[in-house]
Amino acid sequence: QTAAPSATISPQEKKPVLFPSSTASTTAVNPKVPAPAPSQKTTGKVIKKTALPKEIPAQETFYSTPSLSTDTLNTEARNALVNILCETSGPILRPISGSGVIVDPRGVILTNAHVAQYVLLAASQEVDLSCTIRTGSPARKQWTADVLYIPAAWVEEHAADITKSHPLGTGENDYAFLMITGTTNGELLPVAFPYVPIETRSTTRVGDGAFLAAYPAEFSGSNATQNALDASSAETTIKELLTFHENTIDLVSLGSVALAQSGSSGGAVLNLWGQLVGIISTTSAGDTTAERDLRAVTTSY
Repeated sequence: QTAAPSATISPQEKKPVLFPSSTASTTAVNPKVPAPAPSQKTTGKVIKKTALPKEIPAQETFYSTPSLSTDTLNTEARNALVNILCETSGPILRPISGSGVIVDPRGVILTNAHVAQYVLLAASQEVDLSCTIRTGSPARKQWTADVLYIPAAWVEEHAADITKSHPLGTGENDYAFLMITGTTNGELLPVAFPYVPIETRSTTRVGDGAFLAAYPAEFSGSNATQNALDASSAETTIKELLTFHENTIDLVSLGSVALAQSGSSGGAVLNLWGQLVGIISTTSAGDTTAERDLRAVTTSY
């Protein structure tokens, strides 16, 4: 399985656990070579079968309002979606393009740790790296951001992977928060940012509808990624529920969708009520998106 920048399965690592019954990616931008954004493939951390936590009621019981239309979901997801572009002129680090989603009107962005690590490094004057937050379709530079939180456990395990072309990961601890701190054009920040609310309860079941939005860039050339990268969205259903521990839904399988590619890491997974239930994190190996399984870390995790 691959993490979204990319990760690949390592036999000695434990996989996430698969619930039996109900159970991508950043993209590297090379100015000379049209390489894909860093995306993570899933490692082989043990995914064992386990029982569901308890009977999970249908999602309708959690919400008092009707589910949203596809058009409304698309609008809300794309309004809160951001593209994180980090560029460098040096040979050591790869420029990358990843995704994120604004989850608070003050400008807090939820994304993957394997995306946020570049923003963290860019804060150092000793590193030749510059990161900006882009919005729209095609994506245009809008804001600057700092790392608000990144799990120390993820950094300790994966810091050495940053120079690898195909880093591995399961999605465990692969989340981070950024804070929008300024604009790229000198204008004032908005009073409130468009955002999607986070659902922290374990409401997800196999077969539930899901709406995805991200900035996939693996099959775009470097020029298109930097100058003409479009947001993408897709409808799917939850295929499997997985866990890193026992009896908790930490990861979900989203199947073979067009967003199963580098650059989608940190993208939004909404339920049909417009609640954020996960962020895209890994994808299995495969030459095409039809051969891959896209996975997302749940917000309850």
